[in-house]
This record gives sequence, C-alpha cells and structure tokens, in this order.
Amino acid sequence: MDKKSDYRLASTFDRKIVVQALVDSVKKLNPKTLVRNPVMFVVEVVALISTYIVIREIAIGRESLFNIQITLWLWITVLFANFAEAIAEGRGKAQAEALRKARSETTARRIEDGKETKVNALDLKKGDIVVCEAGDVIPVDGVVIEGIASVDESAITGESAPVIRESGEERSAVTGGTRVLSDRIVVRVTAEPGGTFMDKIIGLVEGAKRQKTPNEIALTILLSALTIVFLLAVSTFPAFMMYSGKASGISVRPYITLPILASLLVCLIPTTIGGLLSAIGISGMDRLIRKNVIATSGRAAEAAGDVDVLLLDKTGTITLGNRMASDFVPAPGIPVERLADAAQLSSVADETPEGRSIVVLAKEKYGMRAKKVRDVGATFIPFSAQTKMSGVEIPATDGLGPRSIRKGSGEAIKKYVTELGKNFPQSVQKNLEEIARAGSTPLVVVENGDVLGIVQLKDIVKGGIKERFAQLRKMGIKTVMITGDNALTAAAIAAEAGVDDFIAEAKPEDKLGRIRAEQASGHLVGMIGDGTNDAPALAQADVGIAMNSGTQAAREAGNMVDLDSNPTKLIEVVETGKKLLMTRGALTTFSIANDVSKYFAIIPAMTAALYAFGKPVGPLAALNIMHLGSPQSAILSAVIFNAIIIILLVPLALKGVKYRPVGASAVLRRNLLIYGLGGLVAPFIGIKLIDMLINALKIV
Repeated sequence: MDKKSDYRLASTFDRKIVVQALVDSVKKLNPKTLVRNPVMFVVEVVALISTYIVIREIAIGRESLFNIQITLWLWITVLFANFAEAIAEGRGKAQAEALRKARSETTARRIEDGKETKVNALDLKKGDIVVCEAGDVIPVDGVVIEGIASVDESAITGESAPVIRESGEERSAVTGGTRVLSDRIVVRVTAEPGGTFMDKIIGLVEGAKRQKTPNEIALTILLSALTIVFLLAVSTFPAFMMYSGKASGISVRPYITLPILASLLVCLIPTTIGGLLSAIGISGMDRLIRKNVIATSGRAAEAAGDVDVLLLDKTGTITLGNRMASDFVPAPGIPVERLADAAQLSSVADETPEGRSIVVLAKEKYGMRAKKVRDVGATFIPFSAQTKMSGVEIPATDGLGPRSIRKGSGEAIKKYVTELGKNFPQSVQKNLEEIARAGSTPLVVVENGDVLGIVQLKDIVKGGIKERFAQLRKMGIKTVMITGDNALTAAAIAAEAGVDDFIAEAKPEDKLGRIRAEQASGHLVGMIGDGTNDAPALAQADVGIAMNSGTQAAREAGNMVDLDSNPTKLIEVVETGKKLLMTRGALTTFSIANDVSKYFAIIPAMTAALYAFGKPVGPLAALNIMHLGSPQSAILSAVIFNAIIIILLVPLALKGVKYRPVGASAVLRRNLLIYGLGGLVAPFIGIKLIDMLINALKIV
C-alpha cells in the first residue's frame, strides 16, 4: 500500500476533532461570525428575542415551560448548524496541525558572494541561492539552477518513490519540505516567506483562506431572499390572526406569542441547507485534497463540476506513453523469422521502451534470444536526430559474411537504401502507409541494404479509458485529444480511445486557440499540463491542473496542482466537482421540500383556535393531516425536528451524495425523486414521532 501523508488521514469524527468542533460551535455564536450565514443569523436573532422573553417571564414569576423549550431548541438549531461547519473545518485544522509538526525548523545553506552561510529557512527571500546535498531538507520552493539529485517528495505527494530533479526547464522545480537523497543541487528560491507551496496547503486544508464560490454565493442570495419573504409573511401573520379572531369572537393571543412566531419563522426559512451549505463547500475542497489535488480556490473546485469540455494530452493520459512493438510485417519473399532476428539484434543495445519491446516480442513470438553480439566485436549504432536510425555492425564470423543492420523511420531508411543504390519495395511503402493510417508507428529494418520489412510500434490506449470517456459523454462533457502526431495517426487513436474530437500536430498556440474558441462558445474548459509551453493554456482554462513534477511556470499558471503528477487525474477532478454540485443540489432540494411539509404541522397548530382544533371545524382543518396531540406539542415537535435534521444530515454533507455519471436532467429527476420526495415524507414521520414522545412524557 502506498505511503500516504499524515494530513490526509484525519478521521471526520475523531474524538479530538468532535470535542474541538463542539467548542468552536459556541465560539461561532459571535454575531460577527454568524452574519456570513444570513439564514442562521436570523435564527440567532429570534433566539435572542425569545431568550429575552423567557428571562422576563421568569423574573416576574410567570415562566412558561413551553417557551423555555422553544428557546432552548432555537439555540440548539444554531449550534447544530455551527457544529456542521466546525466539524468540516476541524478535519482541515487537524491536517494543518500535522503538516506544521512535520515541517520542523529547517536550516538553509545560503550562498552569498561565493560564501556559504547557515540561516533559518524562514529568513530566505525570493531570489536567494541555497545549496542542498544528500540528507538535506529543501528549505523552500525553488528551481534547480545547477546539478542533479534524487529527491524524496513523500512529505508532499505521499509516494515513496524518489524523483529526479535537475537544472533545466522540465524537471527543475523543487518543493520546500522535501528531502535530497543523493548528489548535490543548487536552488534559487522562488517564494517569499509564508507563500511557499506548503504554506498554501496548510492554509487551504485549514479552511482559513476558503472563499465562497460563485454558486455558493448565488445560493446564499436565494436563501436570504426566501428568508426575507418569510420574515415579511410572519410579521403580517399576527394581523391576520387578530382580524380572524375578532370576527369569530375567539381569543387568539395565546397562539401569536413571540416564541411561537419565532418557531414559525425558523421552520419556514431554509435552515437545513443554510446550516449545511458551508460544510458542503469545505468538504468538497477536502475531497480534492484526499485525491492529492490542491485547488488554489473553491472557485476552481466548483468550476470542475461545471466543465463541459476536456482537453487531454494523448501521451500518458489517453495512452500508456511508451510505443510498444506489436507485430513484424516482412517484405515479400522475406521470412518473418529473419526480420524478427535482425530487428532483435539491432535493438540489443537500445535501452528505450521501444527497443526493449522489440527484443521481447521476437522472443515471445518466435522463441528468439538475442545473441551475445558484443562477444564478436559488434559495433552498435546509436539513434541520432540527424539520421533517425539506429543499428548494429556485426563482423564476419564462422563463415558468415558481415551484417550491417539498420532500423528507423520509413523516410530515413528509404533515403539510406537509395544512397546504397538499391530499391525500396513498393509493397513495403504501401504497408508503411497502412500502419500509419491505423494509428501505429512503423520502423523499417534493413540488412546489408536489403529491406527486410517493418516493425509495428503501437501506442497502447489505456485499459478502461474508452468507458470513462463514455461516462463523461453521458454527463454532457466533450473530450478533445491533443497530440503532436500526424492527422492519420491521431484519427486512429482518437477512434480507439473514444474521444469526441482531436487536435493533430498540436503546438502551444493551437491549445490556447482551441480553449479560447470553446470559451467563446459558452463552454467551461478543463485542461492538464506540465510544461512551460502548457502554461498559457493552463492559465486560460477554467480548470487548469498542473503536474507537481512539472515546471514552475506550469504550477503557477494552473489553478490546481496534482501532487501525484498523474495525467488522468483531470477526470477524477471533474467527478469530484460534479459530486460537490450534486451534493449541494440534493440537500437544497431536500431542505425546500422539508420546509413544505413542516407547514402542515405548524400552520394548523397556530390556527387551531380558528379552525383546525376548534369547533365547529373550519376550512383549515383539512391541513391537520398529521393529527398531532395539541397545538403546543405540534409547534415544539416541528422546532425539534428542524434542529435534529441538520445534525442527521452532517455525514451526508461531508461525504457527499453518491456520484453517478449521468446528465443534468437525470440528476434533477433523481434529486426530485429521492431528496424531494424524501424531504416531503421525512417531516411527517419525524414530527409525528416526536409529538407522540412529547405527549407521552407530558412535557408541554
């Protein structure tokens, strides 16, 4: 099992986290803190008013057990909402504390004017030069400007396998807190104190820098508007009751007290989703962190759920990244065994995955074992960008003449054969075109100027990737493959992988242009990259995931960093974003439906004197479908249920609803069926059971 960093192992309901969350729930009663949640702020205000009334009643010796219980449950409602947020934040704080403990005070070896001095890592500034040798902890984020070293990044990524960091563009970025295992590197600091990658992780997991996302802000505005509407409705309710009571000659004052009106308001406004909204957002960020993805903002995590176009590099994302020998295609009149033997001999000294695969394929298909050509004084010809060929020169032995074997691209071998004064067979040329059209790479093998045939190299499409793309398509997400291959090869791989579109012979400006074109059409675009040439596209994309192993420019351009440097992680990020939005939508649906059901408990109770419980039976009696014990028990039951349902839904808010790769309309239907219907039914059952318990205990 892979080693995982401590900051991802904090249990949600760890005893220490729960105890701290209970303390924080009380601290969050501060109006300055609670005002950020308008719905729960209103609940706190009415709880304060109800508390004042209860204290005044006790002072004059006219205390009401009913009013005391109502007030108590109003405060519990606020505390439960605070607890939901505090438990989500508590997990992040525990993770941050683990990181702080892991990041001990580090000494850096700073180079100034050619002299080395030891300083505290916290004193380093951007632009400083430090040296790190085997055993040293890299003090802060930077780039390698000299040397090469093996680095243990398990403190960040959780993976024990070391990585190579060296001067240059592609593998030069190093992260503070990682450890040098071998050799020596010189690093230029790229971060100011407090702005390192580790500092950002601590801030994000702790939740201190979490900002509300656009959808969260929009939903907060909607909930605030609903709260205002119900506040106006409740404020006019006493006038309606007084008028109706006067007309019927019945006193209604016992049913329009401030505690009862407070109960009505709290049960009508969307307290369930209001109390859980923040916890849902925090848990969404936490789920990304547990997948080893750091989002620089909640906006990025949420945007991942709205992405409808994905740009993916072919190599390493869609395919395994290493072309593997898959077949030998001999020229006319040439035995396939002769072709396999020559191809294997030319690949004995080739340490590339392609070369190794040729040796293995010849052994597996024809039982051939590479001869010890080194023992007979063979000379190996390494591949070069100029010749685009490699091979071997074997001197004459045991009565056999010398053998000069080459393998390379069709164009290079054709030129080589022509220069030797020999012909390149038309049948081989035709095979070259067919293999390229099928999405494979052909290598031609020639011995002593005679073309023996072709080795077919295939870039293997990852297993299950086609099914994953099909799932994304069901969700309404379009996939676009980016590759530097020619159009024929790109088309073949795109068809095998099941992507919707592709960009062949792509250059950095092509990626950027495609992203801008999709965005201009109203789409949200996600992309993944690791190189400096990917930085413009990562910055332009709505969701840009940079590989942690990539360049500093790429990491700064994206709005997410994949600590595992796994190119397929983009698909998981989209799924996590979808899960965040689905959870928020499901619980919003439940909350609104939940409020509708509570009307049937509290409205008939408040109008009991006029219709529901009075005689003769009036028109509103039809609403008393719960047949609750009394007006007081009905109101108290509704308030208790309103508080308890928040705490019961905390695990769902933190874990999220089960993700299913379906379209928006299917998600809406499912939400209405499960959470809409569930929100309507749950209060009927819950309030009725609480009412039966209250009347059995005779506490009102």
